[in-house]
Amino acid sequence: QVRLVESGGGLVQPGGSLRLSCAASGITSSIYDMGWYRQAPGKQRELVAIIYSSGVTNYGASVKGRFTISRDSAKSTVYLQMNSLKPEDTAVYYCNLRPPHYWGQGTQVTVSS
Repeated sequence: QVRLVESGGGLVQPGGSLRLSCAASGITSSIYDMGWYRQAPGKQRELVAIIYSSGVTNYGASVKGRFTISRDSAKSTVYLQMNSLKPEDTAVYYCNLRPPHYWGQGTQVTVSS
């Protein structure tokens, strides 16, 4: 049973930084992609960033240049470094592993002064 455990969310002021972590366990394959999605109240879940098993990364347009995704394959952990945070980044952030789609429980990120 694959399990994803996120950490690192919280309250930060605009312009600040946060680093999210997601540790995966129970993985039986060495080929998988990991990523982050977010969902704000009243909005659909959207892709924030993904890192493929090859190491190639892809970002949502609204976070490109501000967020950086990375992974430590030895630890089955993915990170999301979030800089220059804006109030519109406020959302629940979900870790994702595929194939197929596994989800973490989500961690709240609030950007507010």
